Amino acid sequence: MSELRPDLQKICTWIKPGSRVLDLGCGDGALLDWLQNNRDISGYGVEIEPANVLSCLKKNINIIQLDLDAGLTDFADKSFDYVIMTQALQALQRPDKTLLEMIRVGQQSIVTFPNFGLWKHRLYLSLNGRMPVSKALPAQWFDTKNIHLCTVNDFEQFCTHRGLGISKKDIVDYDHKPGALMKLWPNLFGEVALYQINGK
Repeated sequence: MSELRPDLQKICTWIKPGSRVLDLGCGDGALLDWLQNNRDISGYGVEIEPANVLSCLKKNINIIQLDLDAGLTDFADKSFDYVIMTQALQALQRPDKTLLEMIRVGQQSIVTFPNFGLWKHRLYLSLNGRMPVSKALPAQWFDTKNIHLCTVNDFEQFCTHRGLGISKKDIVDYDHKPGALMKLWPNLFGEVALYQINGK
């Protein structure tokens, strides 16, 4: 599992063997490839970049070339055990609609995103009056793919208002290591948030 990004390693521990998995914005298919070989899952990836689609095909991953902002209308209700979207929520035109579609299509949904509420981001913005740049948010405001940044509190409030249940969560630093301060004040000290949510 060491060949996977730290957030993907964590997600692998949440996936039950033999599950049906849909990975949205699956990139080169590394997560699905590992899950197929080690958890005996059956899955599909959704990806827009042609080079990543080709990489998935070479790994024998079922792949659909699709823009996530176009919706998931091709997938039936509860057709997957897990729907996963890592580090893409903040880059969508309507992340709220995609989250609700994930809940419709999957029994459980797993999402990860950078926490804009991190104290370093707040301090940088306060002292410099400019959008922060960090390990979790490495791009400048003018060339970032992120258009809907949110905080841990924003996300949990969204879940509450939409009647979504939070099955699991892990608030970690950029290296995906937990800490005491992150447990006490996740919105202030967490750099990356991982959530498993459902429709209750």
